[in-house]
Amino acid sequence: MTKPTPRPQIYNLYWYYAAERQAIFNRRASGQPAPWTDDPILQTFKFCNVFRASDRVSQYLIRNIAYSEPESNPRDMLFRVLAFRFFSRPDTWDAIIDYLERQPVIDDLVDESFERALSHAKTINGKLYTGAFVLCASQAYGYGDKHLNHVALFRHMFVLDDLASQLLNANNLEEVYQLLRSYPLIGDFMAYQLAIDLNYTPEINFDENSFTKAGPGAVRGIKKAFKSIGDYSPEQVIMLMVEKQDEKFKRLGLKFEGLNGRRLHAIDCQGLFCELDKYCREAVPELISNRSRIKAKHQPNAKPIDYYYPPKWSLNSPGRR
Repeated sequence: MTKPTPRPQIYNLYWYYAAERQAIFNRRASGQPAPWTDDPILQTFKFCNVFRASDRVSQYLIRNIAYSEPESNPRDMLFRVLAFRFFSRPDTWDAIIDYLERQPVIDDLVDESFERALSHAKTINGKLYTGAFVLCASQAYGYGDKHLNHVALFRHMFVLDDLASQLLNANNLEEVYQLLRSYPLIGDFMAYQLAIDLNYTPEINFDENSFTKAGPGAVRGIKKAFKSIGDYSPEQVIMLMVEKQDEKFKRLGLKFEGLNGRRLHAIDCQGLFCELDKYCREAVPELISNRSRIKAKHQPNAKPIDYYYPPKWSLNSPGRR
C-alpha cells in the first residue's frame, strides 16, 4: 500500500496551526487580554477552534440541549440534538422554547406545534439558519420553504420511522452515520456532523476515532498538505494524523496541551484540514484551490462562554456534572 507523500512546508503548517490556534483558545479562556497571538493571519481572520466541541454553537448544543434536562426522554433528546444542528442558530432554538414554553418533543411534530414554533422564530429573528453548513435545498418533501421540508424530514425520521429507537440500538458510530445518511436532504458530511453531535449525548457513546468522514474543506486541506495520498483514502489520512500527533508535535518542538489533556480525535483532525485550507489561502496563496480567500474576519464576541463538555469525557471542573 503506497503511503501518502507530505508537502513538508504545508504538512508542518498543519501541526503549527493546531498548536497555535489551541494556544489562542487557552490564553483567551484563561482571561488573558488580546492579542492572543503574534500570527497576523490568526489575528485578522476567523478560524474555528481546534476542538469542535469548543465552538460556540457546539457548546450551546452540549449545554442547552444534550445536557439541559438529565431526566428527559432519550428519544426526545435525540430529536432535539438533530433538529438544532440543522439550524445551528441558538436564537432560533431560544425562540422555539419561548413559543412552546419548554424544550420541543417528538409529539410537537405530530400536532404541528414545532412548525408553528419555527414560524414564530422566523418572525422575530428574520431567519432560521446559520451559514455554517451548506444544507441540501431540494424540495424533497414538496414544500417551497426549506424549513418545511426539514420539518417533514424530522417527521419522517422520528414519527414514521422511529429513528430515535434505531439510533439508541446502534452498535457503532458508523452505524449511526449510515442511519442518518439514508434520509433525503442529508449528505455525507452532514450525516457525519450529526453523528458526532448525537455522540456527545449521554445516550450514544462510541469512540470518536472509530469512524470519520472527510468533508469538502478537509479534502482541499489534504490536497495542500500532501503531494499525493498514495493508496490511502482521505479518511485514512485523517486517522494517520490522529495516530502521529504526539510524534509530530514533538519533532517540530511545538507545545500542544490538548483540551484539558484530551488528545485530538478524528473529528478534530478532520476539521484541522479544513482550517489548514483556509490558512494557506493567506500563508501560501500559490497553492490554488477552488477557494481563493478567507471570507470572515475575526470579530471578538463579547459574550463569554463558560465551557462545558460531555461529562463522560471528565473534562469539566470538579462538582460540575
